[in-house]
Amino acid sequence: MKKKITSPWDLEILRESIKENRVSGKPCVSVCCGTGCMASGALEVLSSFKSLLKQKGLDFQLDTKLTGCHGFCEQGPLVVITPGDILYCRVQEEDVEEIIEKTIIKDEIIERLSYVEPVSGKQIIKEHDVPFYKKQYRLLMANNGKLVPTEIEDYMALGGYSALKKVLENMTPKQVISEIKTSNLRGRGGGGFPTGVKWQSCFNAPGDPKYLICNADEGDPGCFQDRSILEGNPHSVLEGMIIGAYAVGANQGYIYVRREYPLAIENFGQAIEQAKEYGLLGEGIMGMDFNFNVKINRGGGAFVCGESSASIASIEGKVGEPRDKHTHATEKGLWDKPTVLNNVKTWATVPIIMEKGAEWFASIGTEKSKGTMIFSLTGKVNNTGLAEVPMGMSLRELVFDIGGGVPNGKKLKAVQTGGPSGGCIPENLLDLPVDYEKLSEAGSMMGSGGLIVMDEDTCMVDVAKYFLSFTKDESCGSCFSCREGITRMQEMIDDITRGKSSLEQLELLKELAQVVKDTSMCGLGQTCGNPILSTIRYFEEEYLAHIVEKKCPAGVCRDLISFSIDSELCTGCGRCLKNCPVEAIQGEKKEPHVILEDQCTKCGICREVCKFDAVIKI
Repeated sequence: MKKKITSPWDLEILRESIKENRVSGKPCVSVCCGTGCMASGALEVLSSFKSLLKQKGLDFQLDTKLTGCHGFCEQGPLVVITPGDILYCRVQEEDVEEIIEKTIIKDEIIERLSYVEPVSGKQIIKEHDVPFYKKQYRLLMANNGKLVPTEIEDYMALGGYSALKKVLENMTPKQVISEIKTSNLRGRGGGGFPTGVKWQSCFNAPGDPKYLICNADEGDPGCFQDRSILEGNPHSVLEGMIIGAYAVGANQGYIYVRREYPLAIENFGQAIEQAKEYGLLGEGIMGMDFNFNVKINRGGGAFVCGESSASIASIEGKVGEPRDKHTHATEKGLWDKPTVLNNVKTWATVPIIMEKGAEWFASIGTEKSKGTMIFSLTGKVNNTGLAEVPMGMSLRELVFDIGGGVPNGKKLKAVQTGGPSGGCIPENLLDLPVDYEKLSEAGSMMGSGGLIVMDEDTCMVDVAKYFLSFTKDESCGSCFSCREGITRMQEMIDDITRGKSSLEQLELLKELAQVVKDTSMCGLGQTCGNPILSTIRYFEEEYLAHIVEKKCPAGVCRDLISFSIDSELCTGCGRCLKNCPVEAIQGEKKEPHVILEDQCTKCGICREVCKFDAVIKI
C-alpha cells in the first residue's frame, strides 16, 4: 500500500526517497519493448538477459529495464547499455549471452550488432551519435527509453508530477490558462487550434460538470506516435490531463483510445491506478480542494471517430458519427456539457510547458507553430520510426538527415504528410519548413504527424486512389456530399488507372474533389480531396500519361502494363516458369521462354525471380 501524498511537499520528500534508494551509476541494460520491438522478439531478449544475468550471479550488479518505444523502429529490437550509451540493433535472444560475456564483462564492442549508417557505411557505437537521434529535439519522447512505463516511481525520479506540484502550489486556474496561451501551444491532433484559447472558452462556459477528453483514436495509416507515448510514458499524458482539469474546472476525464492498442490501454490503466494510490488522482489531489478522475473508453477503431464530435458521441454510447458543430464542444460537448478535447501529444506537452515555462516553449519552432512535432517516418526511407523535431525543420532534413534517405539509391519522388487526408509534396519542395501554415499552403496538412516517403517507382495516381479508397471505407456515410462524392471520385480515378478516362473526366474529378471539400460536414470529407488535388497539382503529367498515352510511367497500374521476355537475355533457367502462379509462361530448358499475355495476371513475380534481367516491364 502506497502512502498518500497529502501535500506538494510530500511529493518532493517521496521523490528524494526514491532517488536515494537507487544506486547512482549502476550499469543498466534497457530493452525497447514498444509494440514494434515486441513483435520482433524484444520480450524474449529481455527475459534472456534476466535469466542469464541471474545464472552468472550478475543480477545484483546490473539492472535490466523494460522501456517504451525508443523511436528507431527500423533497427529493433534495440538494446542500450549504460553507462556508455552503447546501442545494439536487431538484437535476438541468441545474441544475449555474447553481449553479457563481451560487452558487460569484458567491455568489448560487438561490431555486428552496432548500427551502420546506410549511406556512409560508418559504424556507430553510441546511441546519441546515431544521426537518426542527433538532429532530433526530443521533449515528448525524451524519457521513453529511460523509464519503465508501468512504474510511477520511475516517472517521479525523472521529475514526473513536479509540474502538477508547481501548478497546485503556486498557480490559479487563470494563471495556468494564461501560461498555455503564452506558450502558443496548438493542438497536435491535426487541427492546430490554439490550446489556451480552447481552455479559456471551456473555463468561461457556464454549466456543470465540465469534462476533459484525451483523444487517442490514432487512425492514420502509418501513424503510431500517440500509441508510443501512451505505451512508453503514460504518466506524462495523465499529468497533463490533471493540470488541464484543474485549469478549466473539470472533475471527470476520459481517454478515448482505440481497442487495437492493448498495450497502451494496459499501461495507461496502470498509470491511473498508481496515481490514485498516491493521491495524485481522485479526491483531494495532493491534499488540495481538487477532485479529478479519469476513465478509459475503448473505441472500435473507426477512423472517423478521431473527429472530435464523433469521439464524443462514441463516449456517450451512441454511434460514432460526427455531428454539426453549431456550438463548440467547449460550450456544449460531452453530454451537452462544457468539454475540452485534446490529443495525446497535446496533453503530454502540458507538463513540459508548466515545468520549463511558456516563453521557453515559445522560443522553439516558427512564428506561428511552436514547440516540437513527432513524425512517423515510414515508406521508402532507410530509418523508419518516430522523429521528434522542432517545428520549422525542413522536409529534406527530416527525410535525409534523420531518415537516412531513400533505400537502394532510388530517387525520392514525393512525401505525403497528414495521413489519408493529407497531400503529396514533390521533391522540389523538400526544403519547405514544416509547420501548420506551410504544409497547408503546399496543399497538404500536418494531421497527426504521418510522413510517408515515396520513391521513383511510385505511381502518384495509384497513391491518390489508395488514400481515396481508405477514406471511402472509413466515411460514416451520414453526409451526402462525402458519401456520394467520394464514391464518384473513386470511380473516376479507378477509370484513370485502367486507361478508360478522358481529359474532361479529369477536370470533373478536380471539380468534384473541391466541391466535396467545401460542402462536407466533418474533417474527413473536408480533407478527403487533398490527395487527389495535390497529386494533380504536382504530378499532372502522370495523370495525362494514364489518360492520353494509356501508360503508367511508374509501371504500377496493372491494366496499363505488360511483361515480356527478352529472348537474348533469357537462359531458359526456368525460374520464372516455376514461380508463375497462373502458368502463363512456356519454354523448354535452356531455351528462351515466352509469356502468354492472355493468361498473365501481371503480378510481376517472373521479373522478381529472374536473375538475368530478362523479364521486361512495358
